[in-house]
Amino acid sequence: MSGVSLWYERQFEFAFPADLYPNLCIRLRGTPARLEELVRNCPRGIMTSKEERKWSAQEHVGHLLDLEPLWLKRLEDFVDGRGELSTADLTNRKTFEANHNGQAIENILSDFRKSRMLFIARAAVVDAALYSRVLMHPRLQKPMRLVDHLFFVAEHDDHHLASVWGLIYR
Repeated sequence: MSGVSLWYERQFEFAFPADLYPNLCIRLRGTPARLEELVRNCPRGIMTSKEERKWSAQEHVGHLLDLEPLWLKRLEDFVDGRGELSTADLTNRKTFEANHNGQAIENILSDFRKSRMLFIARAAVVDAALYSRVLMHPRLQKPMRLVDHLFFVAEHDDHHLASVWGLIYR
């Protein structure tokens, strides 16, 4: 399998209709199940194996959990009508310091599922008029609608799922 491209090199075009909001919510809702299925019965040694100072499969899973508060905060940025989305820690310090490899994968998966369901529950009750509300994304320096934010999160999920898959089945 070829390597997964670098996340920060990704370019995004947000040209789809805002009425895809429910489709994106269901895609995001499915991430915990896809992740659980992907790592089910994977030996701990494979999940925590690291190469060249890069993240292990388990650290990728932990990173998804680490970003849930940011995704929810950005959703609230749209609801509150802020001018720009909250910034991310581009150093990923939280993930590097979390010691995800020292934790049980079941706990990380359970915490991710709980956090993601909170995010989806909040997204589900947002007024449809906000789906097209636009804020500036601080890193991409481009306008992003709320529906684009959901797409961005779903793509980020898939990026890390692909990374986990590549590490497990290399």
